[in-house]
Amino acid sequence: MTDRWAKLKEEMIQAAPSLGIDKIGVASADPFVSLKQVLLRHRELGRESGFEEPDIEKRTNPALLFENPQSIIAIAIAYPSKLTNPPKSEPGARRGILSRSAWGEDYHRVLRDRLARLEAWLRERVPELRAESMVDTGALSDRAVAERAGIGWSAKNCAVISPELGSWIYLGEMITNIPFAPDEPVTEGCGSCTKCIDACPTDALVGPGQLNSSRCISFVTQTKGMVSDELMRKIGNRLYGCDTCQTVCPVNRGKNWTHQPELQPDPEVVKPLLVPLLTIGNKEFQARYGHTSSAWRGKKPIQRNAVIALGNFKEASAVPDLIRVLEQDSRPVLRGTAAWALARIGGEQAKAALLSASGKERDEEVRTSISNALEQIAELPKK
Repeated sequence: MTDRWAKLKEEMIQAAPSLGIDKIGVASADPFVSLKQVLLRHRELGRESGFEEPDIEKRTNPALLFENPQSIIAIAIAYPSKLTNPPKSEPGARRGILSRSAWGEDYHRVLRDRLARLEAWLRERVPELRAESMVDTGALSDRAVAERAGIGWSAKNCAVISPELGSWIYLGEMITNIPFAPDEPVTEGCGSCTKCIDACPTDALVGPGQLNSSRCISFVTQTKGMVSDELMRKIGNRLYGCDTCQTVCPVNRGKNWTHQPELQPDPEVVKPLLVPLLTIGNKEFQARYGHTSSAWRGKKPIQRNAVIALGNFKEASAVPDLIRVLEQDSRPVLRGTAAWALARIGGEQAKAALLSASGKERDEEVRTSISNALEQIAELPKK
């Protein structure tokens, strides 16, 4: 590497904090050969989420995305892990929770802003710069790039763990025509620790660094259809995402990042009352959640998850509200999930509503849910 690029790289690292970037590293733009084999095997085993770029060649070969790439700059931005004075979830006022990755401003926007700042900073010094930035929805694997660039190591929970920041980090990257020398990967690792694998509520971590996406609660909370009885019970009160494999990680202990203003949470938004979510309108939903990453699938999954949470809490005071969903909601998934929740709570009022609905419901999937709910409620002790 010429003195020019070595000097520029050092200046870029020094400038990162002023650009709102918490950690920066450089990876080579060579193909990700070993990742390709992992992804092919992942697909073969049916463990994909369906949200990723379908073309594995594009996911593993930067040259298919950018003409003659010379380096990839990886960035990390740290986000908070703790709420200040969180509202209590209690009988009659049960609350759900959004995962920490959705607490503040949508991280896609924040990362794009930081990458745009970095690109402008580079262009001032390299007028001939060509650059292509990606955040999460890009073809490349953010984690593979970050690992190669020395941001952190690839952990058993499939996150990238930075020695300084833990895994509470958002990742993004920029392919460039600048021949920066690559950084060394982090040599630390998880060692013999398996806390994340042991704690996963659904056993979705099928091995170190191996995730069965279809069983991952983070993925399940973002789907739009009916959820199996087993997984609904495991969702608990999660409205969007799941943090279990990160909260149990020893490296994350005591780490809480509060220096990025856009990423700080409003406790009432990220730990909301469940019952009001059942009737929230599109306009109010966008006003409350439109700025967060949790809104990308719309309000339906979050409303369905709120119904599930009320069932898991066995919140008797919510029975009239759940009956309204069962009888009046136009969406079959919400009606079917309400039937499940009513059966979880039990009681004569819930049973009567399910019996009434069984004679009126026309959707076959919902009818099945109601039938299953009536079987389940018959087995409960009378209240």
